[in-house]
Amino acid sequence: MNRTGAELVREALESLGVRYTFGIPGVHNTEIYDQLAMSTSVTPVLVAHEGGAAFMADAVSRLGESVGTLVVVPAAGLTHAASGIGEAFLDGIPMLVISGGVRRDTDRRYQLHDIDQHALLRPITKGTWLVRSHAEIVPAILAAHALATSGEPGPVYVEIPVDLQLFRGESGSAAPAAVPQTPQACAADLQHAAKLLAGARAPGIFCGWGAVGASAELRAVAERLGAPVATTLQGLSSFPADHPLHAAFALGPSATPAGVNAFADCDCLLAIGTRFAEIATGSYGAQVPANLVHIDINPEVIGANYPAAVALVGDARLTLVGLLDALGPTPDSARARARLVAAAIARDKAAYLDEWRRHDPAGRVNPETFFTALRAALPRSAVVVADDGNHTFLTAELMPILEPRTFLSPTDFNCMGYCIPATIGAKLAAPARTVVGIVGDGALRMTGLESVTAVGRRLGIVWFVFNDGELAQIAQAQQIPLNRKICSVLAPLNVAALAAAVGAEHVAIANDAGVVAGIAAALAAASNDRPVFVDVRIDYTKRTRFTEGTVRTTLATFDLATKARFLGRALWRRLRG
Repeated sequence: MNRTGAELVREALESLGVRYTFGIPGVHNTEIYDQLAMSTSVTPVLVAHEGGAAFMADAVSRLGESVGTLVVVPAAGLTHAASGIGEAFLDGIPMLVISGGVRRDTDRRYQLHDIDQHALLRPITKGTWLVRSHAEIVPAILAAHALATSGEPGPVYVEIPVDLQLFRGESGSAAPAAVPQTPQACAADLQHAAKLLAGARAPGIFCGWGAVGASAELRAVAERLGAPVATTLQGLSSFPADHPLHAAFALGPSATPAGVNAFADCDCLLAIGTRFAEIATGSYGAQVPANLVHIDINPEVIGANYPAAVALVGDARLTLVGLLDALGPTPDSARARARLVAAAIARDKAAYLDEWRRHDPAGRVNPETFFTALRAALPRSAVVVADDGNHTFLTAELMPILEPRTFLSPTDFNCMGYCIPATIGAKLAAPARTVVGIVGDGALRMTGLESVTAVGRRLGIVWFVFNDGELAQIAQAQQIPLNRKICSVLAPLNVAALAAAVGAEHVAIANDAGVVAGIAAALAAASNDRPVFVDVRIDYTKRTRFTEGTVRTTLATFDLATKARFLGRALWRRLRG
């Protein structure tokens, strides 16, 4: 049948169950937007900036409701979105990116937006498609979606030239795209892994985002082994923080005391859906035992940073089901170990929180006071979105995450500016759930005006702005070795004025005494479909264990001369004042 290319794009997105597209219309995608306006199942969302669009799409995918989708203009639209696309690529998040393209039915050169989009996006996507005929449009979009959601997920890109959108052509047939087969671990490897884990004196479990869809199986394995569980930052929601065997975020000396102590004697580690990347290991400070059983759907991940005794390539949930079967019933020794491990974790967690409570915030807000009150005020299913910065690691250490897919944060690409748009994507994907953001005043400067999108759509989101007047994580990283802060001190930000400018509500929390009431007031305002900015005058003078551990680990990697130079310079500057 004859269709315009724009009609075919709409039909393809409808067939895939896409619920929202994010972007800005322009001369190269106006026809697509006109078609999306006619759809009864796909809603196009106008954003303030394509970078925000990509973060919104990322959050939609992380919640697992559908694949986050961009419809943007070529060139500038794609470069603006590139940070969010890169974040999705390194974090393993599916994303469907569609743009218009220059006309290819003329021989004119130097057309508007005429660059090689594919050269630009090839390094940060799993695949790109340049559609050259009407008949290719639907198959290309279906194939791109299949690739984005198979294996280790990631973003994909399809370019639809504007002449195909404008004119009619033969649509051809649209056979379902072939989905790559998911690898499965063999029975012999599962038996080998089970033997190592069952025979371990002190087994441990380390899990990342790849385990988020296997939370029930992960709990069962942890209880079968009586093993403590640590998570990566991105995998924070893969294992409930209120489970007695939950130890900490991060592996190694950058973890909190419960995590450090629980894994101190680990002689066999089960890793699930983690790449042992820099943040999760505190700049590779983790000591991983020789008996490492590593589960991941991407074979290239296994052995990349730490050699595995057993490599189990496959889907996390299915592999854990097979491993549980191979392990068999829980012996009394594992139950006894679980009781001892859980008791030690509980003591260490309580002591760490008590250490924070004793910290004097000098009239500002103690992070422990804030996060304890926030956790008490939120339902278990609330979605917490943290931006990139010092507040990220405070959240990881002090905010218990209780259910799968309830914590979103940029990890390996590490984009500041993620939180404001990502909360919008999360609220659109799960409108019945409470959605809150934790954002630093530095990150807020990057994408704060995307709040206009939330106001226009009447989304009841609460953004807790940790306002300290610095790019705190970088300022601390400068202050420790350099005794000075360079380009990391911020001009004052009037959060109340920003809220008024965009039409959001505003709440101020100046000190510990106002925390409980301030959180309650913000959540109440958001329940009336109003976004809320909460100005939290946070105290950052106490460093996270992650920062302290990572600084020590990094310093230990320097040669003696460099170490002496750094320490000498730090001492000299402190003496000089």
